[in-house]
Amino acid sequence: MDARIYLDHNATTRPAPEVVAAMADCLAHCWGNPSSAHRLGAAAKERLKLARAQVAALLGAAAARIVFTASATEANHMAILGALAARPDKRHVVTSAVEHPASRLLFRHLESRGVRVTTLGVDTAGRLDLAALDAAIGDDTALLSLMWANNETGVLFPVAEIAAIARRRGVAFHCDAVQAAGRVPIDLAQLPVDLLTLSAHKFHGPKGIGALCVRKDLALPPLVFGHQERGRRGGTENLPAIVGFGIAAQLAARAATEDGPRIAALRDRLESGLRQRLPHTHIHGAAAGRLPNTSNLRFGTIDAEIVLDRLDRAGVCASSGSACAAGGTEPSPVLLAMGQTRAEALAALRFSLGRDTSAADIDRVLALLPDIVRPLSGAAA
Repeated sequence: MDARIYLDHNATTRPAPEVVAAMADCLAHCWGNPSSAHRLGAAAKERLKLARAQVAALLGAAAARIVFTASATEANHMAILGALAARPDKRHVVTSAVEHPASRLLFRHLESRGVRVTTLGVDTAGRLDLAALDAAIGDDTALLSLMWANNETGVLFPVAEIAAIARRRGVAFHCDAVQAAGRVPIDLAQLPVDLLTLSAHKFHGPKGIGALCVRKDLALPPLVFGHQERGRRGGTENLPAIVGFGIAAQLAARAATEDGPRIAALRDRLESGLRQRLPHTHIHGAAAGRLPNTSNLRFGTIDAEIVLDRLDRAGVCASSGSACAAGGTEPSPVLLAMGQTRAEALAALRFSLGRDTSAADIDRVLALLPDIVRPLSGAAA
C-alpha cells in the first residue's frame, strides 16, 4: 500500500513518524490522568500543557484559548451552538452554501428549531460576495460561520475582510479553518477571529482529536459539562492524541511556509499537463485564490466514480469531493452552488496533494489519465 500515489490529503493525511513516536511514548510512559495530583498526573498535565502551547503557536494565539475536542465536527458544533446559547436574544446566523457537510446539517437542524439561517451563495469561481455578507447581518444576528478554505475546491474566503466586517458590525465570527491550518499561514494575533476550528488529522496528526480556539473574553457555554478544559469541555483528555496533535502542529507551522510554493507548483503542473493532454479539462475555482494543494476538475461530464475506480486500480488514490459525503450518488452541493449542472458536478474529481507528493507522482498521474479518460468520451479526447 505504501507504493500507492496518495492524492487525497484533504480527506486525511498519513500520521508523521514524529507524531507516531510521541503518541507511543505517551501511551507507554505518560498514562496518568492530567487531573490527578500525584506525580504521574503532574507529568501528564505537563504534556497536556506543552501540546496546548504547540497548537496555539500554529495559530499565533495564546495557549489558554485552545479547547481540545474529539473532532473538528464537535468543535464546529461547540462554536455555533455555544454562540447561540451565549446570546439567547439573537436567533440569526449567517453562513455560506459551500460549508462542510457537518456544518450544513447542523444549520438545517437549527432552522427546524426556529433559528433563522441566511445561506450566502458564491459565484462560479466559488467566491463570496462581501457586500451581500454585510447586508445579511441584522440586529438579531448572533454569528457569522464561514470556512477559511473549501475542502472540495480549495477556494479561499477573504478571512481578514470577513473578520473586519464582523468586528465593525459587532457580531461574533466563527471560522472553520480545518483545511487551511498547516497549508496557509494563520496568525490570530493579526486577525480578530472569535472562534476557529481545526483538526489534527488534516496535517499529519492523529484522527479523533480537534480543537476550538476561543477568543479570550468570549463566554462560551460548554456542550459537554465537566471541569476539564477550564470547564469548557468535560471528559478526561485523550492525552496521546493531544500530544500527537501538538507535534503535528509544530511540523505544520514550518510546512505552511516552506512547502506551500513547492506543492502549488506541483498542483499547477498537474493542471497544465491535463489541459495539454485533455483540452476539455475544466478546473473548478481556477479564477479564485485557492489552497496550494487542491485541484477540483472534470473531463466533460464523464462520471467521476468510473475514473476514480480506474485510478485506484492503477495505484492512485483521489476522491470526488468531501470524504464525509463520498460513496453517494448525489452531486456536490458546493459545485451546484458554483453553477455546475448535476451531470457536471457528478463528473468532478478532487486531487489534494501533500508534503510527500513528488513530481514523479504527478507525472505518473499525467501518464495514466489520458488513457483512462479518452475511451470514456470522444468529447474529452
